[in-house]
Amino acid sequence: MYEHKFVKIQLSTWKLTPEEDYHKVVYDNEKEGWELVQIFAPGITGHGTPSFFELIFKRKKD
Repeated sequence: MYEHKFVKIQLSTWKLTPEEDYHKVVYDNEKEGWELVQIFAPGITGHGTPSFFELIFKRKKD
């Protein structure tokens, strides 16, 4: 059995760059036993670009 964690990363409105260092988010979560499963961009703006993306992690339940 697994537990899941979803971390939302906002993208800047004009440059569409992440507002925080997603590399650090991945490394920090790996240190806690989380495995990155997928990066998902569900929020699409009127211009067809994402407004954010989510990092989806999983780890085995104790």
